Amino acid sequence: MRFLPQLIENNRSWADSMTQEDPDFFKKLAEKQTPEVLWIGCADSRVPANQIVGLIPGEVFVHRNIANVVVHTDFNCLSVIEFAVCVLKVKHIIVCGHYGCGGVKAATQNHHLGLIDNWLRHIRDVRQKHDGVLRIIGDDDERLDRLCELNVVEQALNVCHTTVVQEAWERAQTLAVHGWIYGLQDGLLRDLNVTINDPEEIADAYRIATDRIG
Repeated sequence: MRFLPQLIENNRSWADSMTQEDPDFFKKLAEKQTPEVLWIGCADSRVPANQIVGLIPGEVFVHRNIANVVVHTDFNCLSVIEFAVCVLKVKHIIVCGHYGCGGVKAATQNHHLGLIDNWLRHIRDVRQKHDGVLRIIGDDDERLDRLCELNVVEQALNVCHTTVVQEAWERAQTLAVHGWIYGLQDGLLRDLNVTINDPEEIADAYRIATDRIG
């Protein structure tokens, strides 16, 4: 139970350090947020969005869920995308997965886990779609890595097909969708060559990315 008071102390130390660096930091932060990036990532505690890209609070708008999934019936995720695009006017949406993702790994197994099985169904669909590529990979860890990458590509594609993003492009709003993946073992981000700036680029970007991964 002593752990929670320690978090309060950690918070005070952090706030003090931020104020020492910039006495007006919290005053400016409280007035408004002006992030240029929406980060859609995994809820894994080892992948903190701001820290791994070296940005401070206020510079990244974040949505996280298990295995960084974007589903067209998930109004939580869609609402975040809409607020980021229509209100905050972000210029970039980054879908970021990570190697060794527990959600993706669970989707490759036939265990019944409970409610989460319904969520993992979306990743199992990705696995089935790319079964031909994954089947020929003999090493289990390498196969999981490929599926983590393919999941990012598919979810980035889903972002592009949301009505929010489609309508933003129709009104010529500057907006790019990217697919990245993070390595837990080295702390490095990798661009999966998925960068889409308008609807005309979707098919080619998807083909290039999946060809490279395959």
